[in-house]
Amino acid sequence: MKTLNIKGSKRDNVGKKNAADLRRNGQVPCVLYGGKEPVHFSAHENEFRHLVYTPDIHAVKLDVGGTQYDAVMKDIQLHRVTDKIIHIDFLEVIPDKKITMEIPVRTTGAAPGVRAGGKLLKKLRTLTAKATSDKFPDAVTIAIDKMEIGDSVRVKDIKVDGVEFLNPANSTVIAVRVTRNVEEETPAAAAPAAAGAPAAAGTDAAPAAAGAKGSTTPPVAGGAKEAPKK
Repeated sequence: MKTLNIKGSKRDNVGKKNAADLRRNGQVPCVLYGGKEPVHFSAHENEFRHLVYTPDIHAVKLDVGGTQYDAVMKDIQLHRVTDKIIHIDFLEVIPDKKITMEIPVRTTGAAPGVRAGGKLLKKLRTLTAKATSDKFPDAVTIAIDKMEIGDSVRVKDIKVDGVEFLNPANSTVIAVRVTRNVEEETPAAAAPAAAGAPAAAGTDAAPAAAGAKGSTTPPVAGGAKEAPKK
């Protein structure tokens, strides 16, 4: 994981009024958990721009009043209208202690099944993973250059050294499925052939087509004349 440096100031007051005052001044109230006791601090909203507004995950080097902490972002609250950051929870990273994080899923290559008319479905955009901080990849990358229509990749198919995925093992992550348009084209293409096919021998349609219009008498084979009546 890439590391971002964030500098903040320790909060002496942690009430709602103090939090509201901080937000009015462009500050974001934060809490760091995981140590002996929670650390309440604030930092300017610009400090979190590259941490929050990105699909990537990052380790964070926090500087709170001169004290350094290794951490990861655990939870975030955004304003429902403006998307401005309201609050962030961090988790202190302790060496050799496993933590749980959401890792983004990415794909590489072009699936042959998509070129054949299928559709690539991304069922899971992130995977819940558990590992020590040094084992987390920036993302889970899945190669799709051999996926045909009907192929899929499930959680149990993904292996990353030192990382345990907590999603159900049979959950589909990526799949190539038949589109509705392809399904509808198949019977439509067969219809003209069926309409132009010759009638089967022994059916009522054959003599009707070969005989004269309105005639109920079948034609004599080979064009031979009808034998005279005695």
